[in-house]
Amino acid sequence: MVLVAAIRFSSNKARISAEINPEQALSLLKPVHGAEPELDLNLSSSLDQAYPDYEVLVCARSLSDPAFAVLDQISANYPSVKIKKIASGEPPWINPRTYSVHVMLQSAKHSLLVITDSDVRVDPNFLRCISSYFQDKQVGLVTCLYRGVTKAGFWARLEALGMSVEMSSGVLVAEMLEGMKFALGPSMAVRKEVIDAIGGLEEIAEYYADDFVLGNRVSKSGYRVVLSSYVIEHVITNSGFRASLRHQLGWARSTRFSRPKGHVGTVLTYAMPFALLGLVAGWLLGNWKLGIALLLCGVANRMVQCIAVGWGVVRDKSSLLYCWLYPVRDFTGFIFWVWSYLSNEVQYRGETYTLFEDGKIRLKQHQRY
Repeated sequence: MVLVAAIRFSSNKARISAEINPEQALSLLKPVHGAEPELDLNLSSSLDQAYPDYEVLVCARSLSDPAFAVLDQISANYPSVKIKKIASGEPPWINPRTYSVHVMLQSAKHSLLVITDSDVRVDPNFLRCISSYFQDKQVGLVTCLYRGVTKAGFWARLEALGMSVEMSSGVLVAEMLEGMKFALGPSMAVRKEVIDAIGGLEEIAEYYADDFVLGNRVSKSGYRVVLSSYVIEHVITNSGFRASLRHQLGWARSTRFSRPKGHVGTVLTYAMPFALLGLVAGWLLGNWKLGIALLLCGVANRMVQCIAVGWGVVRDKSSLLYCWLYPVRDFTGFIFWVWSYLSNEVQYRGETYTLFEDGKIRLKQHQRY
């Protein structure tokens, strides 16, 4: 199914890439929090766009946030770009990222909004490509696949492979089977009037997976959600085991509450647990050759998937170099799947949140249940 979905997406990507023709001004919204590693490169990529008319709004809780010092250092290199620095103050909403977007929305000059996270990096054609879909008035939101990139260690490499291959595979199959009914948070483009049509962002801010809920409500409101042909870069900065573990567990638990039935079925998409079961079964049956053959089938399956999706779709060069490592990532993904059912807590920006069955969150220290 993944191979069919990958071929289908690549065919559409080749067709759509020839139709880029931007016509309207837009506002690029960038929520930030602290001077993250490589933030200067990520921000620079947003300021270096081959687009005729756009502004960049950068929001943190305070103007003294270190991220603004980084912005000041690089902004002189882009004198023609209109940049607005915004301080949101302490967020009164449970989801601080959504509140930052809400504050920037109030100051945005244009009706077409492009929202990217602080750890996202793009090339100069990003805005041209993502804005082109809005020539169709039925398109309400556009989102992008992403490839994980990192210069950090072993655990960061596994996480990056998971983003490029596992995440992309799931999205491609979902889009093929039912169309896009959700959005991917690192990069979203949406019309202001569409946000107004779904009642604004305040209620969405009660959810941990606010991106998923936003895309879902846009789809239910009658607008189309489109998976763009453009693939962004998602910079992985979690070099240590614990930081990477927290991030991936949050990812798994968020999916568990956003798509509970689909998350249960995800266990069938991992190959290595079944390959290891095959190895054990062969050994117990006294046929070790069969066991090794089943194990090698699982390894080959994951390597093919890594190359087909990681390189063939999202153009992640590391998916070619480290395809031999993806079976390990597949097995750790299964471990995260199991672990996702052992707790309903997630951590984000140093805060611990409790997830509820409806997908909403509460700060743990404010928990009264």
